[in-house]
Amino acid sequence: MELKGAVAVVTGGASGIGESVAKTMAAKGLKVVIGDMDPKGLERVAGEIAAAGGEVATLKCNVTKDEDVADLMDLAISRFGKLNVCVASAGVIRDGLMLNVDKETGKVKKAMTTEQFRAVIDVNLIGAFITLREAALRMVNNGWEGVLIPISSVNKSGQRGHMDYSSAKAALALWPKILVGEFQMRGIKNVRCVAIAPGYVGTPMVRGMNQEALAGLLKGVHLGRLIEPTEIADSILFAVQNDAVNATCLEVTAGLIANGLAK
Repeated sequence: MELKGAVAVVTGGASGIGESVAKTMAAKGLKVVIGDMDPKGLERVAGEIAAAGGEVATLKCNVTKDEDVADLMDLAISRFGKLNVCVASAGVIRDGLMLNVDKETGKVKKAMTTEQFRAVIDVNLIGAFITLREAALRMVNNGWEGVLIPISSVNKSGQRGHMDYSSAKAALALWPKILVGEFQMRGIKNVRCVAIAPGYVGTPMVRGMNQEALAGLLKGVHLGRLIEPTEIADSILFAVQNDAVNATCLEVTAGLIANGLAK
């Protein structure tokens, strides 16, 4: 796919990986529409993109709501005339064990509630489904060349304290093969799907965590450092440009060889 002039929608674009993806795409000549629940963050990111000469539009968007996501996709089409790339980057993470046991009695003192589990699944899994569905149906109906990019995670392999998050990310890693298989069945050749599974990314939240804990995490990374958000963005652009990259999940981890699962 030719990057310059293509139109991309990025959810979760007001911060973190989504922000970096939106800025990197705009710098490469894509027209970008970003959605997020944070209006101030959207205004800031859009202002920085515009100041750098990029074309951008924004919309407050709750990815768990069909109508919000449909409006986001339609904004891209009304403003820029088409839709070529959709990056489903909106997500939440909540630490929590399914069961917490009292050390003295050995009895369960607290359990993860259904509402807590559902809150993460609703955004990370159902929100991603709505996002990719609404993008894909517009790409197919209009015959636009398109790429769907769900954001998985190395936690797809399973992470203690993140049953909800890991469950969603494991599913997203499978979607490219499922969706492209469905496209193949129905003769849809203009839309691809590639998942990106980052390792430990140097977002402000990660850089601000307990430094001793962070150093422990990085012991299992071959390069011994966090991944820059721009490196994730560049990986997405690589997938967008290369038509042969399809129906797969790309891990971008700086060489993560151990993430503490067995410790």
